[in-house]
Amino acid sequence: GADKRIDVIATAMAGGIPARGLADLELAYAPQFASAKDPVNMLGYVDDNLIDGELSVQWHELDARLAEGWRLIDVRTASENALGAIPGSTLMPVDELREHAESLRGQKVIVHCKVGQRGHTAAALLRQYGVTVANLDGGYTTWRAGTAALEPALVAS
Repeated sequence: GADKRIDVIATAMAGGIPARGLADLELAYAPQFASAKDPVNMLGYVDDNLIDGELSVQWHELDARLAEGWRLIDVRTASENALGAIPGSTLMPVDELREHAESLRGQKVIVHCKVGQRGHTAAALLRQYGVTVANLDGGYTTWRAGTAALEPALVAS
């Protein structure tokens, strides 16, 4: 649990391991109870992204970016998009993104998937084509949770 992560991070700090080094730690796990990439590793990946200057957008910043002329690309599958989409987004599944990448050159693009992982992949791909790109942190899931929290609750009378 959390105690293991605190122990690992405290040990890394005591050993002088920078946050970026957390991405490369090999940590024991039981496949039936945990993922191969521990949250400690994910912390290292976040630091990598910050150091490398990768752009990201928070769900509450999205409307402002779109008003500034950024384009929103949904890189999920068509079946995922059919279950719910961010208004104004254009569907371009990550597996088909190379076919569209050249047409996006010179544009400011925000990509999103369900939680951010495929968005990260899409952003890296588009960056290779010279596209100014940001990834929506937390993807559709976080955007939906954030915007739902802003909707007025119906109160039974």
